[in-house]
Amino acid sequence: MSRQKLMGWGRTAPALSDLQMPRTEDELLTALSQGPVIARGLGRSYGDPAQVSGGVVLDNRGFSAISEVGSDGVVTVEAGVSLHELLKVTIPRGWFIPVTPGTRQVSIGGAIAADVHGKNHHVDGSIGDHVLSMRIATPVGALDISPTHHADLFWATIGGMGLTGVVTSVTLRLTPIETDRVLVDTTKHRNLDSVMDAMRTGDDAYRYSVAWVDCMTKGAAMGRAILTRGHHASADDVETLTLEGPSNARLRVPIDAPSGLLNPLTIRAFNELWYRVAPTKKDREIQRLSTFFHPLDGLNDWNRLYGRRGFVQYQFAVDDYHGDVVVKAIERLSSSGVPSFLAVLKRFGPGNHGHLSFPMEGWTLALDLPVGPSALPVVLDDLDDLVLEAGGRVYLAKDARLRPDTVRAMYPRLEEFLAVKETYDPDQRLTSDLARRLNIGGHH
Repeated sequence: MSRQKLMGWGRTAPALSDLQMPRTEDELLTALSQGPVIARGLGRSYGDPAQVSGGVVLDNRGFSAISEVGSDGVVTVEAGVSLHELLKVTIPRGWFIPVTPGTRQVSIGGAIAADVHGKNHHVDGSIGDHVLSMRIATPVGALDISPTHHADLFWATIGGMGLTGVVTSVTLRLTPIETDRVLVDTTKHRNLDSVMDAMRTGDDAYRYSVAWVDCMTKGAAMGRAILTRGHHASADDVETLTLEGPSNARLRVPIDAPSGLLNPLTIRAFNELWYRVAPTKKDREIQRLSTFFHPLDGLNDWNRLYGRRGFVQYQFAVDDYHGDVVVKAIERLSSSGVPSFLAVLKRFGPGNHGHLSFPMEGWTLALDLPVGPSALPVVLDDLDDLVLEAGGRVYLAKDARLRPDTVRAMYPRLEEFLAVKETYDPDQRLTSDLARRLNIGGHH
């Protein structure tokens, strides 16, 4: 078992964590007997869900096997396998992952812990909807769980931020594809009302849909947007039939950008350029899978563009009836002068049974906000209030600053989740800096 030191960043002075990489279930169960402990995937979390100051962080990359893909698309993947590694195996065989976030650099275990969603939630739900069964190590032992066997633990684990145990393998059903291409329709929209109306009335005709939104404009052009929607291309749609897995990133950001480079002036200029060069309307453009789903994965260390201070990722969901919260949130941002380098709007279909799963039927807006502006904390608190008043919620997988009382209001099944956790982790050994900060179980 390899060990090194990992820095944990809590609200108090950071304390060192012990980083271990178990390679067998027995080693994992031994590690779980220590506590406080949390699992870690590829370390790409925006906040503190995979850190535990003064405790043990378990690197899950020791679990790295992929089974043969069945003729029905069923595959068993160990928790440390990244989506990138999985797709290199499955795409050449004609299978794609049923749900993917905006990066392939996520482990399967991490994807389960966050119950990740993608551009197709309105059609296919989140990753948890495609899981047939899992193997999980808990402080009371290792178990095979599914929607019909230990269902309470299964659904507490889907989106449970690693607080119920350490998933070691996942069996899920893949999506059949004929090519490694996507047919994409692009439309430009002059304001937020226009793009939301197009998504509300037209998204059901597409498997995948996402809108880039400009949060720096005001007045009649507030929230102008570029909407891209598509389907997997069939063999008849392409001239040359190819099924190539993803390639590794060829470019790297070599240094941290100067602090303050991403300011209202530069972001406004970038957004203006991005909007102007986008086509007003373009139909059936053929794009590579990686271009459509994972554009940032072509650039290693892209986060360095934000400078050493970094950025805050903020994502919320509200139901259809409260779609005006999206409008109010962008109004608040555009009037505050707090720049958002990237704003992504998507439609959600119905949520699943996960106690802490984030999606709910309606809208979700994700924002990248560079750290630095003095107004940023106040603006985020205002957004919390807007979302809370509308009965919405903030995505725990991207959170670094919510308050315990806010989380309890946003996730009404939290007490039910904690009761399941108590059953399988009676001594509260599984915890994280996020769990401590939000008071959702575990040692303090």
